[in-house]
Amino acid sequence: MYSSLLDLFIAFLKVGAFSFGGAYSLIPLIEREAVINNQWLTNDEFLKVLGMVDVFPGAISIKFATYIGFKTAGVPGAIVANLGNLVVPGLLMTFAFMFYSQFEKNEYVVKAFKGIKYVVVGMVIGIMSSYLFKAEFHWQNIAFVALGLILILVFKLHPAYVVIVGSILAIIIL
Repeated sequence: MYSSLLDLFIAFLKVGAFSFGGAYSLIPLIEREAVINNQWLTNDEFLKVLGMVDVFPGAISIKFATYIGFKTAGVPGAIVANLGNLVVPGLLMTFAFMFYSQFEKNEYVVKAFKGIKYVVVGMVIGIMSSYLFKAEFHWQNIAFVALGLILILVFKLHPAYVVIVGSILAIIIL
């Protein structure tokens, strides 16, 4: 039991330490830890959990840590996985806020954040593309991807409304 708790803590410590750029940038990190390195989830289960965590509100990393931690070691596993997930970002944000005003105009800091931002865009496009091609290839799936893109990019619809529209249409069509 203690071994699995330590493994959960370390795996989600890595996720928390290297998940720059927000929610979808950490999906490849979680997949590597949960599916490849520790075999807590199968690839198919990972995709199902990814769909599930998109439905519920809140941070993706917390929902994944809670699911995987609970599946692996019950409530203590969920707690330990979330603690591991939050340690590095919590410490970094605390220190960053303490020293932000001293470095916010630093040329190298500005360039580093700009580089991170665009690399994360590439990571998000890459992971979404890989999941699109791993999913069952039906016209309905492509239609839902197109609908989501159109509602976000063309109509500038709030993501919460896109999820609601997608859910309602899925109930009707699928």
